[in-house]
Amino acid sequence: MQIYVTLYRWTEQGIKNVKESPARIKAAAKNVEALGGKLLGIYVTMGEYDLVAIYEAPNDEVVATALLAQGVLGNVRSTTLRAFTADQFAEIVKKLP
Repeated sequence: MQIYVTLYRWTEQGIKNVKESPARIKAAAKNVEALGGKLLGIYVTMGEYDLVAIYEAPNDEVVATALLAQGVLGNVRSTTLRAFTADQFAEIVKKLP
């Protein structure tokens, strides 16, 4: 499984309905699992981003599907990063000329 980090910002609609966020988070986690991934953690943050999610997924297509499903609801905008473990990074570096 690959690891992904998603940074979220609430939209105007999302912050207006912030009390519904815990239920939306649970629904998003179930959707990721239904697609073959797993939510490892989600954190409400202060600063430039409102939420940070860390999850595993088998491929980019699963991630794209999950993020589009969240996006069409209109409550968040997201930026997603593919993350590599230290061991994975070591293997990548070994391949450098």
